[in-house]
This record gives sequence, structure tokens and C-alpha cells, in this order.
Amino acid sequence: MARTKSILTEARQIERAVTLINLGARLQVLESETDLSYERLLRLYKEVSGRSPSKGQLPFSTDWFMTWQPNIHASLFLNIHEYLNKTSELEEIDTIIKAYQLYLEQTQSQGLEPQLTITRAWRLVKFVDNGMLTMTKCTKCGGHYVTHPHEIAKHYVCGLCNPPARAGKGRQAGSLQLPSAVARQAATCE
Repeated sequence: MARTKSILTEARQIERAVTLINLGARLQVLESETDLSYERLLRLYKEVSGRSPSKGQLPFSTDWFMTWQPNIHASLFLNIHEYLNKTSELEEIDTIIKAYQLYLEQTQSQGLEPQLTITRAWRLVKFVDNGMLTMTKCTKCGGHYVTHPHEIAKHYVCGLCNPPARAGKGRQAGSLQLPSAVARQAATCE
């Protein structure tokens, strides 16, 4: 006897897909995280966003997460994700969605441009789950940051405690500014 699909389960899948589309997820993420057919997802994507989905492969390199600003943003997101994972009983994709929404709230409240897309955040969680990336505690501030699994944790210092030479010196609106760089910019404007 053929099993009938639950209308409630399908409604939850559609609601999840709509949320992901509204957050900017790529079609491959929707395919991976819902049981809806490609054709239904494509129609839903066009209906919700008003345009066709982006083409091309998903980002696959872990290197992007190691650069200065993306690492700080990825670490913020992953710390939120880990907290939600420990304190709530959500399905994995729902934890990613909630963590990403909280990440967006935090960046917006600080006047920062979000560096992570929902697709990169989803990929980051997959990298951590597969052991390609991990979290390492900074020996100076005690925060946990995204690192490669072979990073020597005993002497690890994060990018906020030891920023690269040019970090935070750009004038781009919405980017991280280090206090010393902000003071220099204010002095040059006066």
C-alpha cells in the first residue's frame, strides 16, 4: 500500500523553503533541506522572489572563512548556532535559520554589513559537521573562532586580538573598524 503524504508536513516544508528564499538561500540549499521536488522549488522560488534563482555551484572552499572579516562574522554566526544547538530542540536547518536571523540582527544593530549569506552559513555548518572546520578558543580573549582543524589551539590568537596590518583601516561603510583606525580617521577629518 502506498504511503500518503502528510499535508501538514508538506506545508512545513513549503514554509521552510519560503523562509530560506526570503533569506536569500540558493536553490541547491532548498533542494538539500526540503523534500519538495525541483520543479516545485523552482516555481516557489520565482513566486516568492520574483526572479529566477542564481545559477552556478555553491561556494566550496574553506579558505573564505579564514580571511579576517569573514572569519569574525562566521565565528559570530557559529557561536550563535552552537548555543541554539545546545539549548533548543530544533531540526538542523531550523537551527541554521534561527542562528542566521540572530546573526543578521546583531550585525544590523552594530551598523555592520553582514558578510555571511544564508548559503555560506549553511555551508559553514556543513564544513564543521564534516570536520573540515572547527572552533578554537583564543588564548587572549577566550572567544571561540572558526579555524582549520589542524590549528594549534595552545597558542591560537584570534583576528580581533591580533588583527592583520591593514585590517579595519578601510573606509567602506558597514565594515569592521578597529578603534585605532577609527581614531586615525577622525584625526584626518579634522
